[in-house]
Amino acid sequence: MVETMSTTSGPLTWAHTAPPLPASGVNQTPVVDCRDVCGLNVSDRCDFIRTNPDCHSDGGYLNYLEGIFCHFPPNLLPLAITLYGFWLLYLFLILGVTAEKFFCPNLSAISTTLKLSHNVAGVTFLAFGNGAPDIFSAVVAFSDPHTAGLAFGALFGAGVLVTTVVAGGIAILRPFTAASRPFLRDIIFYMAAVFLIFYALYLGRVTLAWALGYLGLYVFYVVTVVLCTWIYQWQRRRSLVYSMPATPEMLSDSEEERVSSPTNSYDYGEEYQPLLFYQETTAHILVWALNPLDYRKWRNKPARWRVLKVLKLPVEFLLLLTVPLVDPDKEDRNWKRPLNCLHLVISPLVLVLTLQSGTYGLYEIGGLFPVWGIVVIAGTGLAAVTFFATSNSKPPRLHWAFAFLGFLTSALWINAAATEVVNILRSLGVVFRLSNTVLGLTLLAWGNSIGDAFSDFTLARQGYPRMAFSACFGGIIFNILVGVGLGCLLQISRGHPEVKLEPDGLLVWILAGALGLSLVGSLVSVPLQSFQLNKVYGFCLLLFYASFLAVALLTEFGVIHLQSV
Repeated sequence: MVETMSTTSGPLTWAHTAPPLPASGVNQTPVVDCRDVCGLNVSDRCDFIRTNPDCHSDGGYLNYLEGIFCHFPPNLLPLAITLYGFWLLYLFLILGVTAEKFFCPNLSAISTTLKLSHNVAGVTFLAFGNGAPDIFSAVVAFSDPHTAGLAFGALFGAGVLVTTVVAGGIAILRPFTAASRPFLRDIIFYMAAVFLIFYALYLGRVTLAWALGYLGLYVFYVVTVVLCTWIYQWQRRRSLVYSMPATPEMLSDSEEERVSSPTNSYDYGEEYQPLLFYQETTAHILVWALNPLDYRKWRNKPARWRVLKVLKLPVEFLLLLTVPLVDPDKEDRNWKRPLNCLHLVISPLVLVLTLQSGTYGLYEIGGLFPVWGIVVIAGTGLAAVTFFATSNSKPPRLHWAFAFLGFLTSALWINAAATEVVNILRSLGVVFRLSNTVLGLTLLAWGNSIGDAFSDFTLARQGYPRMAFSACFGGIIFNILVGVGLGCLLQISRGHPEVKLEPDGLLVWILAGALGLSLVGSLVSVPLQSFQLNKVYGFCLLLFYASFLAVALLTEFGVIHLQSV
């Protein structure tokens, strides 16, 4: 990292130490907009980036602004931007792989271990898993008032995108009749959340009471969902006449059962079981557990899948090496004795080296021994005890604890990747003189929402449009309330009395207004259509998003001049 990390024990310096106050050089002004760097002479840009506090980030491992203006010649600026663009895409790939293959499965294992109902798990752990990139991006962005616009742009932008493009796409792909009470419940809660965030922007600050209020509102939403489910089930039990058996599309108010894909009805892996059983060695188990490539799938998949898989292989190998994975659906719960013992050493090491970008892990106790060394020693001892006290064939009684360790490790991997995403976007905003809000509502919102969009479209094609439509509103309630509430709460816990918000002009208000208008439009139009959503409704939503995006971009580039009162 190229800046000073402040802790209670002193600064931690990496490649280059950024002074707390501007040093002698180009600019002595305490606060200068970092985007002014492009107006300086080429020879002064590097000193400006290194000495201006507004150009410093509070987290991350790489200083992207210094890389652009200090290490790349001016004539190679397009090359630097191109490389940053590819790295940004790869970071989104890292976020998706980590959340899909490690974060969400461990959350599912935790909910199974705690014996939570599907409904409670869906609005808590599952929502957290699906919204992990959005949540961690928001938490990182709120760590600096100058990047708070990224958080609002991403959360509001993703809200507009999901409730218009994704919801409209579902209606176009497969027209259906929406479940009335869950739809009204979710959209009213979401409107209340948007209003509270809008009011916080108006005040320009978020206090401890407001941050706890956002989290409390989501808890109230969870309680409401659970109560509605219980009341619905109670009414069904009292009913003596059933019109038809319950199917995934008939779970109108409960929606408590997740429907598995019908394509997985046969386990083709049984055809590849050996005729003669043999005892695998520990080394053999370790090698196969660290292999992210399934050769059977590789032979049957198209070329584009193979290209994407090649890009994923380094990420998947690193995650297999560092993140434990518990699968309750398997007979052995995915117990891999040598690899899980290795996780007891590597996973805690990753935790301390990714928490606050390594601040705590590299801290030396008494100036002699680093924290990461103590973690390695303790982990090695625990791994040795586990290795000699267990066997390869049977998971231990405390194997469920690996799900919690995997959850924490994958969460910090996601947080580290999200930190780099926020820093890259801010660097691109400085280069192109774009506000953080427009970067959030476009690149960050699109990157974090593309996975949800594909998932919802797939559900709609498979015949479950109601389930996909409900996910459009249920998931983003979690993202906006917990994203803002948790991000501000963490900042306040670090000694700040309140979190200052610095909206990027009127663009934030346009964004919040567009989101509110889309919700009000759906709240009015859907009941008027008797909750029957057709292709006309879908195309209207797409047209609304295109109009909003055009107005936002024209306002950002000054074509449309909006003046505050």
